[in-house]
Order: sequence, then structure tokens, then C-alpha cells
Amino acid sequence: MGKRRRVEERRGRSKRRPAVAGGMIAVVVGGAGFGVYALYGGGAAADEGSAAANGKQVPRVRTDPPSAAEAKALAATFLTAWQQGRVVQAAAATDDSTAASALLTGYTKDAHVTGVTLTAGKATGTKVPFSVKGTVKYKDVSKPLTYESALTVVRNPKNGKAQVDWHASVVHPDLLDGDRLVTGESGTPPVKAVDRDGGELTTAKYPSLAPVLDGLREKYGKKAGGKAGVELQAVRGKAAKAKKASDKTLLELSKGTPGTVRTTLNPTLQAAAEQQVSKTARSSVVVLRPSTGEILAVANASRGFNTAFNGSLAPGSTMKVITSSLLIEKDLASADKVHPCPKTFTYGGWKFHNDDDFQITGGTFKASFARSCNTAFISQAPELDNDSLTKQAQQVFGLSMDNWAIGVPSFDGRVPVQSAAQMAASLIGQGGVRMNPLNMASVAATVKAGTFHQPYLVAPSVDQRTLATASRAMSSGTLSQLRELMNYTAAAGTAAEAMSGLGPDYGAKTGSAEVDNQDKPNGWFTAYRGDLAAAGVVQAGGHGGDTAGPIVADLLRLGG
Repeated sequence: MGKRRRVEERRGRSKRRPAVAGGMIAVVVGGAGFGVYALYGGGAAADEGSAAANGKQVPRVRTDPPSAAEAKALAATFLTAWQQGRVVQAAAATDDSTAASALLTGYTKDAHVTGVTLTAGKATGTKVPFSVKGTVKYKDVSKPLTYESALTVVRNPKNGKAQVDWHASVVHPDLLDGDRLVTGESGTPPVKAVDRDGGELTTAKYPSLAPVLDGLREKYGKKAGGKAGVELQAVRGKAAKAKKASDKTLLELSKGTPGTVRTTLNPTLQAAAEQQVSKTARSSVVVLRPSTGEILAVANASRGFNTAFNGSLAPGSTMKVITSSLLIEKDLASADKVHPCPKTFTYGGWKFHNDDDFQITGGTFKASFARSCNTAFISQAPELDNDSLTKQAQQVFGLSMDNWAIGVPSFDGRVPVQSAAQMAASLIGQGGVRMNPLNMASVAATVKAGTFHQPYLVAPSVDQRTLATASRAMSSGTLSQLRELMNYTAAAGTAAEAMSGLGPDYGAKTGSAEVDNQDKPNGWFTAYRGDLAAAGVVQAGGHGGDTAGPIVADLLRLGG
């Protein structure tokens, strides 16, 4: 199509000028039973379609983003159909009509929502907010339902149509994909959760505790002696349960009688933790008592998901606490002995770097730990088995066995067996290693206490559950050196600024974990002081000493 093709006029026929359409010149040549188009001046018009092999014009699929006008019109179509109970038409306006139809049908049938009024707000680009008003009726009880939601209009890449980008959160913002809305006798009585001093724990006072309170009700509602009421609930589907999300009460039509569940939370520390994370976006923190494992505080800046207990994030250099215990046990490192810290080290085909490619010449392992030298750890990978770190995490620190029973759902860390470069990366908290603040607070607590105590939020005596244990403890020599490493880091290393004034009975480790498609790393900090241990993370925050460090240190200062 790039070359011009001369088309001869037949003798005896009048000459015609080529037609000009959309900046394109087309000369039409007639023939017996077919038409041939010679195009001049560029490719086929994008808006008009393309010619198929059989000569027929095939409409092109639009790929441009939906306009504001399209978004407004489609939102009106969808919301009107939903409000009028025309589920098929409403679902057809989405890019997943099957899922939309199921949830919208259940909105009336299972959730018993009637008299729905949907009012669109002012659109921002292709995002259209809307308000929902209705009534939930179940048997002889009813209650008004009001909330705000939003939808986003996208261009379907398959057919070019503007459609609602379907997610369960369109129907209600507290729904995750795969969840259902159900109204009825809750089955699980409500609970009144209290702190260690007997004070009631509410989301009004402690916003971070919303998922914790949901988990306590799910676990102890039937055991605490309460009586169920009638509620509208978000019943979690497979995807949400995989994230260990609990069912959530959205509207209480009639009150049940709550049973009481006592937790280990310290009201002073909990309030302080809430205040700390409110200052820093995407931050999470946990405080423990090392001698017992009691959870004293848990807080998250983001309210919808309990990252502190259920997060699964690469812990970066805070993992070097576990790795150091392994290297010391295997006589591959010693706190005061000279240890290599080159600028780079290559293993398994990967070239590993230190921050800004620094190196320490003739320095001790303690110096490398305090400055968080990556190559000091990577350089020992050739001396380790693929499962060495996994066994150390499981046998000494009680991690990565999926057997913690803290009283609410939690993720217990993941240290998979890996090989080559991935195994080396796991030594510095990257690769396949995944942790959360609860796990890393437990690591610091294990170092302080000398042995692993599984963290818990509800005493095991409440329901006679068995807490997880570690199969062995570190030797006294290894433990002494590990404490020396963390103490030196808190006094003179990367954690010194945050931990200033908290010594001498203290220890800490900082960490930064690189994340794909994220400009800044996740900042980590784990530390202990006296009979307190804490860990925090600030996602996309930067270096742990500057971000999570002050959060953790302030809580240790308050508790000490």
C-alpha cells in the first residue's frame, strides 16, 4: 500500500477524477464481480475500518479512552436500570455481565434491599460517584440504608464499547470481588471486645481495629455467650478469604446481645499507635511483649486491610536478623571478626549491590550489619544449602509454618526454599521472602527474650487453643552476638537516629525493600527496648530508619 499503483483507464470510458475522502485519495477500478481500491496518501482511515481479505469493510475497534460525555451517559443507563430492577440491562452495561447480574440479583433477593434510589454525582473524568438510598427489610424488621459508591467507565478492548468497569465495590464500597450481600439472622452473635484493662474497644476510638474486631467476632462470637441479631453483612468470597478477610457487618437491623472478649491490647499504646500511623500514609505497626508474646498495639494508616497482621511484603534488610543468626551458628560470621563487604557480589547470575555501591574494607561483621551491607550476606550464599534460611526461620523464629493462632486471622511469614540468585536474595529479605510488622516484631521479640513466644491477641486460655512453638532456641553464644549486632546498630548504625536516647537495653535493625513499579522502597524497622518489641513498615516510604523508625521508636519510648 506504500507504493503508488498506476491504474489505466479503459478506452472508450470517460475519465473520472479520484474521490477525496478524509485526506485519502481512492481510485475505484471496476471489474467483473469485484472491486479494487488503490489508496494514495497514507493508511486506512482508523475511524472507518479496514478492508478484509474478501474485500468487505471491517469496522475497526475503538481504542481511545471513553469521553466524559460517554461516561456520564453510560452511568445514567446503568444506574437507571439498576434502580428500576432491570438487572439484565444493568449488567449488560458492564464488562462482566455474569458477575454483575449475580450481585445485582442478590442485592434484592439475598440482601433484601428495596426502594432503591441512585443519584449520580459530579463526574471526574470517567469516574462517576453516586449515592445510594434504600431500605433493608427482613421479616418484621427494617432499617434505612444509605452510603456512597462510585463507578468507572472503560473502553472494552474487545468490542470498543464504553462499559462500566465491573467490581463488587460498585454495588457497595466494602465488597471485594466474589463477595455477597446477605441480610438475615447473623448466625454469629456480636462481641464486646475490651482491652487488657477492661475498656471497650470501638472503631470510633481506635479506627485501625475495624478488621480486628471483625475477626474477633468471627472467632469468638458463638463462644462468648452472646445472642445474634439481624444484620446486612458482606459475606466474603474465596478471594477475600484467601486474604484472610473476615465477614463484615454493614447494617444492624436489630441488636443482638454481645458476649465479651478480653484482648491483650494496652489502651495507652494502642491510642499512641493510632496517632503515629495517622501521620504517615501507608504505615503499619505492631508492639509486643517479648517475655509472653502478648500483642499490645496494632495500627494501620489504611483502614480497609490489616497490613500489620495480614500483609505479605518483602521485609528487606530486617531479614538480616534471621540471616545473621544462621551465619553465626554455621561459623560463617562472628560479630567482632573481619568480614567481607565488597561493593558488589555476583551469585546465581545476579550482580548484587550495596546502597550507592559502598564497601567496607577490613571491617567486622558487626560493622556490616550496622551499616546494612548486602554483600556481607550475599557473599556467604555459596556456603549455604538452599533450605538453610527456611529451616532457621522455622526452627528458631517460629515463622513460615502457617500455624500461628493469635485470636484473629494472621499471615505467619513466608520463607520458601529457593536456589541460585533467589536464594541469595532471600538472605537480605528479597526474593520470595514475605513478612508483615507482626512477624518482624516477633523476630525482635525472639532476640530479646532468647526464645520464640508466639504472638497472641487473645489469651489461649479463653478457648484452650494451642500456641505455635519453635523446635529449638539459639545457643547462648549466638544469642549474645545477635544482641550485640542489634545493640550496636541502635547505638551507632542505621537505626541510631531513631533510637537516640532509648539505650542501653535496646537493639534495632532497619530495612528497605525494593518493589517493582514503585519509585521508593518500602521502609522497615524492627527493634526492642526492655520488655517491649515493635516493628513497622511504611510502604513506598523510603529508608526504614527515616520512615518506620520514628514510629517504632516513639512507641518504645512511651512503653518504656
